[in-house]
This record gives sequence, C-alpha cells and structure tokens, in this order.
Amino acid sequence: MDDEVWADGAAYEPYAGRWSRVVAPSFVRWLNLPPGERWSDIGCGTGALTQAVLDLAFPEEVAGVDTSEGYVRYARHTITTPRAHFAAADATRLPFPDAAADVVVSGLVLNFLPDPARAVTEMARTTRPGGTVGAYVWDYAEGMQLIRCFWDAAGALDRRARELDEGARFPMCRPEPLRTLFGDAGLRDVQVEAVDVPTSFEDFGDYWAPFLGGQGPAPAYVKSLAEEPRAELRDHLRAGLPRAADGTVPLTARAWAVRGRRPIR
Repeated sequence: MDDEVWADGAAYEPYAGRWSRVVAPSFVRWLNLPPGERWSDIGCGTGALTQAVLDLAFPEEVAGVDTSEGYVRYARHTITTPRAHFAAADATRLPFPDAAADVVVSGLVLNFLPDPARAVTEMARTTRPGGTVGAYVWDYAEGMQLIRCFWDAAGALDRRARELDEGARFPMCRPEPLRTLFGDAGLRDVQVEAVDVPTSFEDFGDYWAPFLGGQGPAPAYVKSLAEEPRAELRDHLRAGLPRAADGTVPLTARAWAVRGRRPIR
C-alpha cells in the first residue's frame, strides 16, 4: 500500500478536516481559559483548532506548527489575522523556548506521531509554569463512526485491511492511555473527557467521495485497491451504513480530550 499521505490541505478538508472544525470548538470551550493568553497549536494541520482558538478564546496570539508544508500553506492562506503565525516544525523538537506559551494544545495528532511521549514532554516544556497543556484524539476503536464503519467493511473483505485499522493501531486513543501519557510528562490535575459531535452526510456519495482523496490511512488504502475490489468495498459500505428517511447518513464522532497543568514547581 502507498504510504499514508498528510500533505494536501484541499484533499484533507472534505475527508476529516470538516469534522475537525466541528470538534475543535467543543474542545476550546471545555478548556474554558481566560482571554489574552498566548497559545501554541502543535500539529495544526489546516488550522481547524487554531481558528477555534481565535474565535472562542480571544488569544493574544496563536503559533501553529506542523510537519506538513502543504498544511502550513493552507492554514496561512485561510487564516490571515496577524494574531496567528504558522511554521513547519517537528512536534518532538518544537522551535519555541521554555515557557513560551500560556496554553499549548494539539488536535487529532498525537496518535500519528512516532514518539507521542516526547511530543507531550515538549508541549509541557514550552508551557509556562501553571499553564495548560491539552489535546484530543478520535476514538477510532468505537466512537469515530465514519472511520469505524469503513474499517469494519474493509476488514470483512480483506484481511490486510485489519492490520491498517486505526482502532487496532492506536491504543492510545482511549482515556487511560491519555491520562498516563500526560501524567508521565509531569503534568498535574490531568482530566479526560469524551467530546461527541454529529457527522451527518447528505447521502452515500457525500460519505464515499472523501475516501478517494488519498489523505490518511483509510483513503490511502482505497487508493491502493484495484478497480474491482474498490467497487466491492464501496457497495459493501453502501449496504451497511445507516440511512435516514431523507437519504442522509446519520453518524456521530467521539473524541477523547485530555488536559493537564504544568506544575509551578
């Protein structure tokens, strides 16, 4: 199978970006932090969480970083306020000094990193003493239905797909591993909470089309298939998805949100 691709912001948006923009505001409201703070958004992608911070937290500034130059370009193009700055950087080697921000957050990224523990340690390092570190990840094993339905269908047809299923590959996307991850980074008062959002599709075509964009594990798997097995997967999915009376596909998505405080001493 082709390598998982995270580079094209325009292709990412219809696949997962639009749902990132739904869950990000709920996460920012849950943090419930005062205005005027300095934020960093680690693994900012196309800017969904950065935009939610700007809209709801009224920050002094937000510094977004991502390893993908394509995503950084997309974020710069769509978020033009001088309070937001974007750069290409590795989450495990952040280009910020110690205590550079009041709040350091990461949305839907930690599970994709080769060393999430080091990334959270870096997030804590660059947060001021007493400041907040927060993150959220999709519940791929159960609650992220649009992905869960896909891999259940793919795995029923192709044993190889079961090894690519994010629900199996990302055990960290559950409450206790997240709590441990933040606690091991030296953060205090760690809390974990579920964030549920609706992910309704106009029809099956609206659901299926983003899987053809090649961005992320499931679309990369679809791209790797020949025409006949791809059509078989499409038809198997179409038959198994719930359908409302008006033809829409009513699904929901769950993310697990975690936050902690950098100790003052």
